Amino acid sequence: MLILENILNDRGSKYAVSGGACTSETEAKAFIKDLCRQKKFAKATHNSWGLLTGSGPVKGDDGESGAGNVILRMLERDGIQDHIIVVTRWYGGKHLGGDRFRHVQTAVRTYLDEARLT
Repeated sequence: MLILENILNDRGSKYAVSGGACTSETEAKAFIKDLCRQKKFAKATHNSWGLLTGSGPVKGDDGESGAGNVILRMLERDGIQDHIIVVTRWYGGKHLGGDRFRHVQTAVRTYLDEARLT
């Protein structure tokens, strides 16, 4: 599991990104559960995720509508399978509108670059 914390701040919202090898929705849910064992991540407003498996794409928005699809599109574009990426957001009190999707993209790109998956 690779966790990159405090990668982005905007209007009080803070972002982190994490990921690791994962081959099924069951493993993805276990990954999220394991991540949330860390108190900081358990208190996050959103833990949105995406995963491409051999049997198809799976995602979870965790209340951040559309974020899972953004992650899936980036995984598909780069041809990355069996690797979950989770974008975590701590809400800062101000709505970000469409900027939140750019922030999800920035988080995923940061993770892909750091993990050298592209």
